[in-house]
Amino acid sequence: MIEKKALCQDRIRKIIGSFAFIEHRFLRNGFFASLTHHELLLYILLILVADRNGLSYYSYDKICTLLRISVDEYILARDALIEKDLIAFDGYLFQALSLPPNPPVDSCAPIKGRKEMQKHDPAAIRQLLVHSFGKKHD
Repeated sequence: MIEKKALCQDRIRKIIGSFAFIEHRFLRNGFFASLTHHELLLYILLILVADRNGLSYYSYDKICTLLRISVDEYILARDALIEKDLIAFDGYLFQALSLPPNPPVDSCAPIKGRKEMQKHDPAAIRQLLVHSFGKKHD
């Protein structure tokens, strides 16, 4: 087992004033891995700015500026975090919620077999369209 010792004794972190926390379960149980880049950015920002009850009221323009993302990217990330039961939003106020029992299941299962490939793979779908309508419509 590795013995841990502070590398910089004069720079050991201390909680002074307000602070934020993320449960270690967020990483261990797969919540971290279940989020896209923008979802993760937004979630961590909402954790950092939240009060003791997880509440914050940053506006979308402030959030987009801080995260350097577009409004569309913000909306997609926000809606995904709501769908994944990590935050609540009433149009004005955010609440970072306690973690649900399990991380969301990824709905993008691997494609198995020719039939699924023709139904879900964009390249295969394009090929079917080209064959159906002819190359003139490419």
